[in-house]
Amino acid sequence: MDDVAGLRLAQDEVVSLTSELIRIDTTNTGDASTLVGERAAAEWVAGKLAEVGYETTYVESGAKGRGNVFARLEGADRSRGALLVHGHLDVVPADASEWSVHPFSGAVQDGYVWGRGAVDMKDMVGMTLAVARRLKRDGIVPPRDIVFAFLADEEAGGLFGAKWLVENRPELFEGVTEAISEVGGFSITLKDDVRAYLVETAEKGVHWLKLRVKGTAGHGSMLHRDNAVTKLAEAVTKLGRHRFPIVIRPSVREFLDGVSEITGLDFPDDDIEGAVGKLGALSRMIGATLRDTANPTMLSAGYKTNVIPSSAEATVDCRILPGREEAFDRELAELLGPDVEREWLGLPAVETTFDGALVDAMTASITAEDPGARVLPYMLSGGTDAKSFQKLGIRNFGFAPLRLPADLDFSALFHGVDERVPVDALQFGVRVLDRFLRNS
Repeated sequence: MDDVAGLRLAQDEVVSLTSELIRIDTTNTGDASTLVGERAAAEWVAGKLAEVGYETTYVESGAKGRGNVFARLEGADRSRGALLVHGHLDVVPADASEWSVHPFSGAVQDGYVWGRGAVDMKDMVGMTLAVARRLKRDGIVPPRDIVFAFLADEEAGGLFGAKWLVENRPELFEGVTEAISEVGGFSITLKDDVRAYLVETAEKGVHWLKLRVKGTAGHGSMLHRDNAVTKLAEAVTKLGRHRFPIVIRPSVREFLDGVSEITGLDFPDDDIEGAVGKLGALSRMIGATLRDTANPTMLSAGYKTNVIPSSAEATVDCRILPGREEAFDRELAELLGPDVEREWLGLPAVETTFDGALVDAMTASITAEDPGARVLPYMLSGGTDAKSFQKLGIRNFGFAPLRLPADLDFSALFHGVDERVPVDALQFGVRVLDRFLRNS
C-alpha cells in the first residue's frame, strides 16, 4: 500500500476504533466490588494489533481482569532511547439518565464520536491504534523503538496499572527515555483564528488527605464542649476557604508569555488571576496551576442521631505545585493545628522543560498540518500515569493532538456529561501522530 493510501486508511478507521472502544464498558469506580475492569478492552486492543503482525504482551497487574497490553515496534537505530506511547483503557462512571446519548453507545453523529472516554482517553487510544496499525501494515520503520502501552486503572491512581507495572515489570519499559500520552496537543483559539496547541510539560502533585479529629463520645441531649463533628467541621471550613500563595512555575510562565505574544494580553504579577480570568473557559484549567488547592470532598462521622461520636473524618483532594510539597505541609499544619490528624496518600508532581528534539518534532508535526499555529507548554492541574513513569527516569509529555472548534469547551468534557470528540479532530490527530512517530 502506498503512503497516501496507508495514511488515508488510518484516518478512516480511527473513528470506528474509537467508537468500538467506547462501547466496551471499562468503568473504574475505584471499588473492587463495583468496577468492571479493563480485560475485555485490553484483549480487543491486543487483537487489533495482532491483526497487522504485532507480537503483544498481556499482563494482569495484581488483580483479576485488570488488563494491560504492550507491543514494541523496532526502530532503525536501536541504540537510541525508545519512545513510550501510552494510554489508559479505564473510564470514570457515567449516569446514562444525564446524557443526550447512552454513554457507552459510541454514537457517531453531528460530526462527533460520543461517549464516556471520548476525550479521557479512548480518543488517544484510538488514534494510537490507528497509527500503530498503519506503521506495521505498511512496513514503516521509525527512527527508534516505539513501545505502545494500553493500561489499566489510571483513573484510580494506577495501582493496578502504571504504578504496579513500574514496580513489578520494569523490563517492559526497557530502554525507554521519553513518553507521550494524554491531556496535551489540543488546540485553543486565541485570536483571529490563531490556534495554540498546548503540550503538557508539568503536572501538579495529587495528594489525597484524610483528616481525623477525636472528641468525647456522649448523648446528643447533653452539653458537649469536645464534639468531634464540630471540630472537624471547623477545620474543613477553614481549609476549604484558605487561599494558598501564588507560585508561577516555568511551564506556566512560558504559557502566559506565549499567550501574551499572540493576543497582547498582559499578565501582571499584581493581578495575574484577574488576567487569567480573561481566558474564558481555559481559565479554569490555567487558574488551577497558579497555586496549590485543597478541596474537601467527603465527610464521615457518627452512627446514630442522638449519639455524639468519638471521632470524625474528612477527605480532601489536594493538588500541589512542583517543589511545593514541604511548604504545603507546613502551611497545612499551621492552619489546622496539632489536634487534627493528617494521613496522606498521593502521587508526586511531574515537570520537564519545553525543549529538545522531541519538542521540535511535536512542533513540526503540528505546524505541518496547521501552518501558523503556535505550540506552547502548560501545566496540568490534574494527574496522569506520567507520575509513575517518571520513577524510571522517563521524560514525560502530554501530546494527544486534536484540532478543536473554537467554541468547544474542551476542558468541561473531561469526566463531564455528553463527553464527545470531533471526528475531524481524530483524523487530524492521526495525521499529526503519524508524522511525529515517523520523525521523532
